[in-house]
Amino acid sequence: LLTAGLSFWIIRTYISPADFKPVSLSAREQATLDSKLRVLGVNPRDLLPNAKREDRVDAVDENGRLIPEKYEEDPSKRELHISERELNAIVASNPEVASRLAIDLSDNLASAKLLIPVDPDFPVMAGKTLRVNAGLELAYRDEQPVVKLRGVSIMGVPLPNAWLGNLKNVDLVNEFGTGPGFWNSFAAGVELVEVEEGQLHIKLKE
Repeated sequence: LLTAGLSFWIIRTYISPADFKPVSLSAREQATLDSKLRVLGVNPRDLLPNAKREDRVDAVDENGRLIPEKYEEDPSKRELHISERELNAIVASNPEVASRLAIDLSDNLASAKLLIPVDPDFPVMAGKTLRVNAGLELAYRDEQPVVKLRGVSIMGVPLPNAWLGNLKNVDLVNEFGTGPGFWNSFAAGVELVEVEEGQLHIKLKE
C-alpha cells in the first residue's frame, strides 16, 4: 500500500500532474485590480477583456461625449499592493496558460509553477507533462531593487547554473542596469519593492 501510494503521488506530482484551477475574481475584486493596473499605465479591459465586471462606463454628457476632467496626481496611488490572488487572476486571463501556470508569493520570493505538455512525437516522455518550478528573489536594498534568479527545476531536479547562463543568484539590476535598457529604466522608476506572504508591494517614483 505504501509503495502504491508513493507511486501514485510521483505520477500525479511529476509525470501527469493535474491542471491548475484558474483564479476568477468577483466584480468587486476585479474593480480593485483594474484601479491598480491603471496606475501602471495598463488598460485593464485590454489586458483582461473577459473579466467579470460591473457595467460601468466613463462619464459622458447627453450627446454621448466624454466629460472633460482635470488631471490630478494622487501620491498615494504610486504605492501598489498586489495580492497573489490578483496576479494569478491576470495569468488566468490567457486561456492558453490559465491552467498551466501558478504564482506563489512568500517573503522576498516570487515562485512560478508551470506545466509544459510534451509533444507526442518527442523521443522522451512523449505525451507527458513536465512540471517546471522557478524562484525569483525580489527585494529593495541599498536604494535600488534587487532581482535574482534563485533557480529552476524540472520534475523536481534543479538545473545546473551553467544551463541557466550562469545567472543563478546574480542581481540582474546590478549586473545589467548600468547601461541603457530595461533594467536601468526599471530601477530608475521604482522606489521600493517588497514581497511578503501573499502580497507584492511596489512604490513608484515621481
